[in-house]
Amino acid sequence: MAKIRITKQFTFETAHALYGYDGKCKNIHGHSYKLDVCVLGEPIADTSNVKCGMVIDFGDLKKIVKHEIIDVLDHAIVLNQKTPHIDLANDLKKSDHNVVLVDYQPTSENMVIHFADKIKAKLGSNLKLHSLKLRETETAFAEWFAADNI
Repeated sequence: MAKIRITKQFTFETAHALYGYDGKCKNIHGHSYKLDVCVLGEPIADTSNVKCGMVIDFGDLKKIVKHEIIDVLDHAIVLNQKTPHIDLANDLKKSDHNVVLVDYQPTSENMVIHFADKIKAKLGSNLKLHSLKLRETETAFAEWFAADNI
């Protein structure tokens, strides 16, 4: 059977700051991110399966990405846990703000690597994560391809 790529796009609003950066992005600022998730697999051939003909139900892919990424990061502030803003981060957390501390610099490049690890861990053995594209703005994005990471 043929291999097919299925892609679904997600959007979320997230703020971040780049610890130690030498430009404006060292300050807390936000983006309207767009994430394209592309999964590779063969359509289900079993005619008794309600998902016959699908590589993955778009709803199932949505559940994975929503749980692993969107619910965690939408309307959150993402900061490197070594940030000089740690006091601010802790104060915001105490005020019931969604602050996510990560062990990496929260650039689009590092975020897309993190997302790939999270999504791959949740896909069935018959599916492979093919690629991710994370748009920080309409003209700037980071891409991750499985073929580049073998």
